[in-house]
Amino acid sequence: MQAALENETDAALRQRVVDGEQAAFADLMRRYNRRLYRVARSILRDDAEAEDALQEAYIQAYRALPGFRGESSLATWLTRIVMNAALMRRRSAGRMAEVIELGAEPLLDGLAAMREPGHGDAADQPEQAFQRTQARGLIEAKIDGLPEVFRTVFILRAVEELSVEETAKVLGIPDATVRSRYFRARGMLREALARELDVALEDAFGFDGERCSRIVAKVMERLRERE
Repeated sequence: MQAALENETDAALRQRVVDGEQAAFADLMRRYNRRLYRVARSILRDDAEAEDALQEAYIQAYRALPGFRGESSLATWLTRIVMNAALMRRRSAGRMAEVIELGAEPLLDGLAAMREPGHGDAADQPEQAFQRTQARGLIEAKIDGLPEVFRTVFILRAVEELSVEETAKVLGIPDATVRSRYFRARGMLREALARELDVALEDAFGFDGERCSRIVAKVMERLRERE
């Protein structure tokens, strides 16, 4: 059943929905849930708000699906609906949009873990799993800190791995703008993570406090023994 669903085209799924097969819309949601949630999350920066916006967008999409003319891909059409729902939700909550005007090496190994659920090898030790979780949390926090125009481009390009052309169509911006914003987002993330690393290195192999006192006491004890 799962293999059959994976082989089914968007057009076929859409037709099943239009024909009144409501279960087909559930299949469509499962196909795009992750991408669309991440887009909403990139705008709202709140898990619960993103879920609510995605649900509202799905309701709108279900009602509008019979009128979908295929002028863009179904994925692009759905993404735009979700973006609009998220933006409306933010505006209704009185949030101000961040506006920034703008005239390769891999960023992080941890990005791969954000692309697929259930990441990590089953044989990972608990300490490794904890470190992965910490790294992922740090990456997500720094992505959240990006201005929106960079954040959404970065999510689509680096996390969802859309092409420049696909991202441009989804966001309705030129390819060159996608490239410049993605490049700028990577630079901002590298800088933010480098600062975090500098702070962490200052605290690494901590020596003050109990360790310092213990070593001093032991040395002094040995010196007294030599007297």
